[in-house]
Amino acid sequence: MLRIESYYATLDSGELEQATDMLAENVSFVMIVPTGARAGTGRAAMLDYLTGRPPVGRQHRLLRRAQDGDVQFAQGAVTEHGDVVTGYFVAAMHLDENGLIDRYQVSFDPDHALVPWAGSDAPSTDPTGARR
Repeated sequence: MLRIESYYATLDSGELEQATDMLAENVSFVMIVPTGARAGTGRAAMLDYLTGRPPVGRQHRLLRRAQDGDVQFAQGAVTEHGDVVTGYFVAAMHLDENGLIDRYQVSFDPDHALVPWAGSDAPSTDPTGARR
């Protein structure tokens, strides 16, 4: 399993401190979301960011993942409140010599799906949970 997969699985399980343990102490990160970019440095700053998000049962559904040397990538859908898709993300992580994430960048957009999640197993995009 790639580190990026482990990170998102741990994050989605609600174990935020365990997820940040996968980061280098001096991790540099940027989250690019529709409201702007949020950048920071350090595990504590990342934990502050993560704990500041509303508790909505957020899950990252990785649709694609790849590795090139010390960099890992993922693309996927974000769901909340069960299976309601709130948007799509592309993430990249650089791993240091100890396998810790020392640089992390993610972009999120509510509408643009690089790789659409389609078919009968795809979640709803309707906030009521109704199928498309």
